[in-house]
Amino acid sequence: MRYFDADAIREHLTWPRMLAALDAMLRDEVAAPLRTHHAIDVPGEPAASLLLMPAWRTARRLGVKLVTVFPGNAQRGRNAVGAIYALFDAANGAPLALFDGEEITARRTAGASAYAAHRLARADARHHVIVGSGRIALQLADAYRSIRPIARVSVWSRTAAHARSAAEQLQRDGFDATAAADLERAVRDADIVSCATLSTEPIVHGDWLSPGVHLDLVGAFRADMRETDDAAVKRADLVVVDRRESALREGGDIVQAIKAGAVTEAAIAAELADFSRGAHAGRTSVTQITLFKSVGFALEDLAAAEAVYDAVARGV
Repeated sequence: MRYFDADAIREHLTWPRMLAALDAMLRDEVAAPLRTHHAIDVPGEPAASLLLMPAWRTARRLGVKLVTVFPGNAQRGRNAVGAIYALFDAANGAPLALFDGEEITARRTAGASAYAAHRLARADARHHVIVGSGRIALQLADAYRSIRPIARVSVWSRTAAHARSAAEQLQRDGFDATAAADLERAVRDADIVSCATLSTEPIVHGDWLSPGVHLDLVGAFRADMRETDDAAVKRADLVVVDRRESALREGGDIVQAIKAGAVTEAAIAAELADFSRGAHAGRTSVTQITLFKSVGFALEDLAAAEAVYDAVARGV
């Protein structure tokens, strides 16, 4: 049984390969039950989470990701998210490979956002504002650069030092990147805004959004979490989610906006599979405000893991 570390995953999972794998998987018949979520008590700190996310294609491959989320780790300078991914042969149950689950998560999450943005962000989008400074935030910058002519990246974090560190890493990767001191000003000037945080309170407000902006919401994977206010969801001309069932159950930004009466379930115009199957065109006007809410579901992980495994098997 093989093991793929973060470097191997990045090497074999280029953004074109990730987006192509996701497109193919969304068009296929995949069993991806809603993830199970367990609260884990941590004395003196916010509650942690354990998530189990399985998916399979009959007689082909079966995968499951185990994820831990410990928000209190940030205070100790440690990653809040830990994960492993296991891939099996779905015809006989034989284990095939283990993967660095954090890298699979970051890669497929950024890939899903880029896949959505390919239909939702303006073709001339050049200024990308990223709210958050962790691994997924950095991968979002790289993924978006693969599909849009991004010329400038602004990074904001509640901890200014983290924003500066992330901006410096992006500079080393060839980006024109800076740490944003004024989030509102940055958002008002943005073509694309990506939020990748563990926030439970709104960070980006609807009245900051300019016509034509694309809002990409990656965090808030529980119903009690959110990164935007009700106004942001209400102002969006086009709301798309990765999977409707998951977003209505766990997508905090969507769930809470519906609960407050700002929008109804009908506000969700499409899910990612609608793009892959040609059922929705995406953005139709340069002035539309578009919103993509990603909760993350197991089909995306399976697509990423299979793409890596098959690339190595083919000697790519």
